[in-house]
Amino acid sequence: MKSKRNRAPGSLFALLARSFLLFTLTLLLIAGGVFLLWNWWLGRLYQPTDWESLLADPALAEGNYESLERYVMMQGDTFAVYDLEGVLLYASGEGFDTLCAPSALALVHPLGQAMAVDTYPLSGQLAGRSLLVRWTYDENGEETATMVVDSEGQVVLGGFGDGRTAYTQQELEYLSGSRFPDSILLRGEAAGPEGRPVTVLLREQLTTDDSYYRRYQQSWKVWLLVLPLYLLSVGAFLWWLSRKIGRPLGRLNDAVEAQMEGTLVRVGDCGGAREIRRIGESFDRFSDRLAASEAERKRLDQDRQKMIADISHDLKTPVTVISGYIDAICDGKVPTEDIKRYLKAIQTKAEALTELVNAFHEYSKVEHPEFMLHPEPTDLCEYLREYLAVKYDEIDLAGFSLEISIPERPILCPLDPPQFRRVLDNLLSNALRHNRLGTMLFFAVAVQHGQAVLRVGDNGAGIPPDRAKRIFDPFVVGSDARSGGGSGLGLAITRRIVEQHGGTIALASRPTPGWSTEFVVKLPLTQVKK
Repeated sequence: MKSKRNRAPGSLFALLARSFLLFTLTLLLIAGGVFLLWNWWLGRLYQPTDWESLLADPALAEGNYESLERYVMMQGDTFAVYDLEGVLLYASGEGFDTLCAPSALALVHPLGQAMAVDTYPLSGQLAGRSLLVRWTYDENGEETATMVVDSEGQVVLGGFGDGRTAYTQQELEYLSGSRFPDSILLRGEAAGPEGRPVTVLLREQLTTDDSYYRRYQQSWKVWLLVLPLYLLSVGAFLWWLSRKIGRPLGRLNDAVEAQMEGTLVRVGDCGGAREIRRIGESFDRFSDRLAASEAERKRLDQDRQKMIADISHDLKTPVTVISGYIDAICDGKVPTEDIKRYLKAIQTKAEALTELVNAFHEYSKVEHPEFMLHPEPTDLCEYLREYLAVKYDEIDLAGFSLEISIPERPILCPLDPPQFRRVLDNLLSNALRHNRLGTMLFFAVAVQHGQAVLRVGDNGAGIPPDRAKRIFDPFVVGSDARSGGGSGLGLAITRRIVEQHGGTIALASRPTPGWSTEFVVKLPLTQVKK
């Protein structure tokens, strides 16, 4: 199974689009859920109480009457439980009689029987009397029975077929349903605790249009749940976006602040969208380059410190010798026959000092932004032959031999003759300065890949590998010993001049067989107009 880190991260746009769609879907689910809850609430508002399930519940036989209240659906519906003597055992609402005659309870319409009793007060000569009309409905149709009773409950006329001639006031109230106005009273029989029968009065509240409308208006309170659910979903999505965007950006910000304080850090896999990951990767590359740059800066600082020490030594030595010799001559401590020798030594040290100062001057000139060459088409082969002819005696007197490989055909290059002479002088002087007598010097010219290639080498001591990588840097000499002479600026000046010619110079990592040191100078060819 692939880990999360191995999965391709999505783009920031895809993340935001996915978040927007998911958030929109969440809002739709919230709205749908609240609507279903509201619809369920309205269903409870219009759903009648299941009295039959209440009467069949074993809780009646156990005497656990409170648990029966879960059947009451309509607001205002209540029930009461009476024993055989009419004593109230339990009531889920107020208004029930604590003691109700069994004869009165028996006059309540049984549950499941379609029956209704209407009461009409009489007037005129029959004032004080009431007409009771009982409507009974069954599969055979409608059946009615009438009865007139006086104010004392005596049956004056008719009857309901039960043979009774008088009713108590409580019996009349339960018979006519006037005991609980705006309600329908029903009766159910069931077995109570220890198998003793109980009578359950079921009171259904008659709901008017105003009552229904008021309850309907109250049901809208369910929609108030939308606000907290919306805020909860917003908080969840903000937390999720903080993890996907805020946390990676926080890591990047911490890394940037650490860089500002001088601490080189890496972000690594900061997570988040593809763009944020790319920023983290770019930051790591930047941090690596900054670390390498800092290491290079420290190295250059060390080189500069060493260079300053070397320059101080190179300047101090001839100046000290010159100063000491002059003081000795001025104080008369030098015999007359030795004065010329002392002056010769002073002249030698002064020339070395002048050479060092000239090297600094030349380096500052070639490194100046306004340093310009004046190239002209020149035959590199003829130019090199003339140069070596002039230098031949110097090479021979120094005890070195010379091997040349220059083609007879011309090789035209855009050269600044005086400046390119400095290139050859520096390469030649380094070879003469850092090698023993009898060393063979090599000069070879050829055309390769559309470029003129000049190779200058020798079979001498070679350059140490640790110096070869930085041989063209300023103030780097081929040996740790300063006694060999040289300012360490010659090859830096050479590289600058060659680059100004549009060419390159490099120290060959694998010299030509038989050579220990080989410098390769590549120059562009002069374009011949057709």
